[in-house]
Formats: sequence, structure tokens, C-alpha cells
Amino acid sequence: MNSSLKQTALSGSAPAVDVGDAEYLKRINAARVYDVAIETPLVEAAQLSARIGNRLFLKREDLQPVHSFKLRGAYNKISHLTEEEKARGVICASAGNHAQGVALAGRNLGIRAVIVMPRTTPQIKVSAVAGFGGEIVLHGDGYDEAAAHAAELMERDGLVYIHPYDDPYVIAGQGTIGMEIVRQHPQPIHAVFVCVGGGGMLAGVAAYIKSVRPDIRVIGVEPEDAASMGASLAAGERVALDEVGLFADGVAVKKVGEETFRVCQRHVDAMMTVSIDEMCAAIRDVYEDTRALTEPAGVLAVAGAKKYAAETGIENEDLVAITSGANVNFDRLSYIAERAELGEQREALLAVTMPEKPGSFLQFCRTIGDRSITEFGYRYADDSRAQIFAGIKLTNGIAERDALIDTLQNAGYDVLDMSRNEMAKLHVRHMVGGRAAGAGSEVLFRVEFPERPGALLRFLEAMGDRWNISLFHYRNHGHAHGLVLLGIQVALEDRAACRAALDSIGYDYAEETDNPVYQRFLQAG
Repeated sequence: MNSSLKQTALSGSAPAVDVGDAEYLKRINAARVYDVAIETPLVEAAQLSARIGNRLFLKREDLQPVHSFKLRGAYNKISHLTEEEKARGVICASAGNHAQGVALAGRNLGIRAVIVMPRTTPQIKVSAVAGFGGEIVLHGDGYDEAAAHAAELMERDGLVYIHPYDDPYVIAGQGTIGMEIVRQHPQPIHAVFVCVGGGGMLAGVAAYIKSVRPDIRVIGVEPEDAASMGASLAAGERVALDEVGLFADGVAVKKVGEETFRVCQRHVDAMMTVSIDEMCAAIRDVYEDTRALTEPAGVLAVAGAKKYAAETGIENEDLVAITSGANVNFDRLSYIAERAELGEQREALLAVTMPEKPGSFLQFCRTIGDRSITEFGYRYADDSRAQIFAGIKLTNGIAERDALIDTLQNAGYDVLDMSRNEMAKLHVRHMVGGRAAGAGSEVLFRVEFPERPGALLRFLEAMGDRWNISLFHYRNHGHAHGLVLLGIQVALEDRAACRAALDSIGYDYAEETDNPVYQRFLQAG
């Protein structure tokens, strides 16, 4: 079993049901969700099941009226408010699925629902919330600023705050998913896989399943760059992450809820993480079986089930994965398709040094054999060596990639495997074009820019005219933040000042000057 699963596995069996557990079981059984939510189907993913050697069933929460499970918890919470609280109205801060759930619940119950969303929220989500009757307030560039403003409005107007996950009624509403799974699949289930952000669905599903079917393993799945629940359970206390990745924006939570952590600590069997590429591959897997497009957060459980089956070697078991949402931005699809091949280990990205002479490309193709080349990037640099960026189609995953690298190295090629290098996949594959001979003292950074007017101007004004920008590559992958690769010419003695200037802007960034892909393809000679 891979260490990514073992390190966060929880020891011991599920505890005996106590008063708290009995109360959750009661609340889940009595949850008011079906006024607006549907009992979603549990269907086998036939093609994916055949590939992983187990029967994988998808719990299709993407089919809810708001295309997400969030409706269950939001409606259950709002329906249990007192008449006085309902008359005051409700408020939440959200850029996505929770916002739609609160808006629809408010409309159905005749309650004012104020939704505070960051200004960077994609228009498709703003329009969806408006369509469900939400009173939209756009504020700030991210969730934290929106949440702070929501708190101010709550105090000013006397509104009731609807938390997206850390509330017993919200947890109970999400727990009805576990109730449906048990009823729909009375046969033995080896494990149920649940996506995790703040932990509301994981807590609710685990609380129900462990109360009625403790033999079923409940496994939470998080992105590698937003694994706050796994870190908290491993530490035995809630851990706040400094930063979280934004690709799976629906689960980008720095610190899980207090109540969700308490419940998960008692009932969750294990936590595991998956990469962006594994999420993209799982999106394609679900599409091929169902013709439905899930969002990255919504497919975490499927990616986790695939990885679990491969790491443990289990066969002929029944597995359940909750597809929790389908609110994917259309302009993200090209990015997802691009990464899916890598996630399924069907493509290798390689940097290969070859002689700069006629016939080199022909000899390279002969060396790799009958494999298809998916990408080939090259520009003349000097008379001695050529650096090429090659994408090569694979049919046998990692084993074939390793064998191919050995073959190339044995043929005398200097090879760098870039298949897991984020800078290579996000930027360099789109900009291979030779080195800038005059760009001395260049320092390279990856920067997240808010997708809003004026973001670049604010950046340039903060940096001033002290340093020259020698490289700039922007990449939009359909999120509230665009990804920029930035080269700045900075003398050694000025680098601390340059970092201080970057820090003052407040955009997330990371230095990439030592990245071997940069050194091979872009760094000045």
C-alpha cells in the first residue's frame, strides 16, 4: 500500500455508538432534504470497473437540481430555523455550490437569501445563483474577503449565517447520502469514498454508515495541495494550512470545521490524496461511462477509488464513489483534457538533449519506435546541442514510460522526465522557443493573478521600474486566478528587495529559478 494512504490511516475500529452518534443517526433519518433534493441513483461505472478489477458504483450527486450535494445540508439547516430566524433572512459566503444550495433553499422556503461572492467568481456561477433567487453581493478578490464582508452584513442586518459545513444540521443533511447508499446497495461494500473540503459530507456519511454498517470502510479523498483534513487527523488536532491549491476550488479549505473534525476523528477509516492529473483523468473516466462532466472537486472520490484499488491490489470488491458536483466552467475543459492523459499515465513529457545536426529528429523517432508523438517543441539555439520538449503516447503507463527513458538513455540521449513537473505542464510546453541570450541575472517566479480588471496593472505598479521583466507567460485555466510565469532581471544584491516587493502585492507566488525545465529550455546561456 502506498504511503499516501498509510500515513493518514486511522488506527482502531469504529467506536461504539454513544449519545452523540445516536443523535446524528436520528437527525439524518429525520432530515428535511427531499422537499428540494432528489434521491440520486447509484449506478455502476461499467468501463471503469473493468479497468480497475472491481465493481465501482457512482453515487450521482451531480444530478441534484443545483448539480451538487450542497443543497441537502443547506436546506436541512434553513428548514430547521425558528420562525423568527426565517423572518430575519439568511446569508452565506460562497463562490459556488453552497451559494446555489442556500439560494434555492431560500426561494423554496420564502426566505430572503443573501449570497456574498468574490468579484472573481465566474459569471456562470453568479448567473446560477441569481437564477435561484439569491440576492447577490460581490465583494473582495477571494473567499476570505467575501466571508469577512458577509459577517459584517450579518451583524448589520440581523441575518442568520448558514455555514457551508461546520453545523450539525448541515452535516445531517449531507449524511442522507450515506443513508441512500446503504439502502440502495444492501450487498457487501468494501469502501465508500468521499470528497473532502471542510468535511461536512464526510462527517455525515461516516456518522450514518458507521452507525448501521460499521463493516464498510469510509475513506476521505483530498487534493494533494489542499489536504487539511488528512493533516488534522494525522496530527490529532485541527491543522491550518498556509496555502491551498485552487484547481479543485470546491474543496479549497485551509482549516476543516471543529464539529466535522470531531465526527471524522471518530468514524473515518482513512484519508488519501490525489493529484491534479489524477482528478483530470477521473473526470474523463466518469464522462466515458456516463457522458456527464463533473467538476474537479466532484470527482475526487472516483480518483481516490482508482488509486486505492491500484495501491492495495484488491479485486472483485464493491466500491462506492460519490460524484459530488458538476458545476465545471466550460473554459476549463481544454485544460482538463490536456492533463487527463498524464493523469492516466497515457502520456510522457520528456526533455531530451540531441545533437544539432541533420537527421537527429529521424534518429530520435527510430529510437522511440512505433509510439505516437503527441507534442514536439524545439527551436534552434546553437550549433552543438538541441533541447526538445517531447510528449509521447503510452499504452502501458508508468512501466512503459520508465522503459522508454531507459531506451533513450542507453542510446546516448540525456533525458529529463517532466511528467510531474507543474511548470513544464502549465507553461513551458506552450512556450518552448529558445533562450534569451541577453537576459542575464534572470529570476523566475510562478504567480497567481486574480482574474479581474486591473490585476496586472496593480502588479506592475507595485514592482515599479526598478527591474526589467524579461519573460511573461499567462495561462488561464478557467478559474478565478490566472497562472503567470514571470522572469525578472535582478542583480544578486537586489533579490531580497525583489522578494519584498512581491510579498507586498499579496499574490501567491513561488520561485522557479532552480527548476530543471527552466534551465534546459528558457534560461539564458
